[in-house]
Amino acid sequence: MLDTILQIITVVSAILMVLAILLQQRGATLGAGFGSSGELFTTRRGIDKNLFEVTIFLAVVFVLSILAGLLLPSII
Repeated sequence: MLDTILQIITVVSAILMVLAILLQQRGATLGAGFGSSGELFTTRRGIDKNLFEVTIFLAVVFVLSILAGLLLPSII
């Protein structure tokens, strides 16, 4: 029962993490494609910041669910 729940959490967090990563904007600008410097530091604001934080949260949930799946059967 617990193994099934951990597997569901792992799969759902993996899918959501992939979607969150794909939704984030790339750092390259149109000028970088034509040879000018595309290196510009900008702070994250609004939805971009929220999406970045959600991605970090999903990555932590993903890693913890994998570790729990590995460690819990040996404890139980």
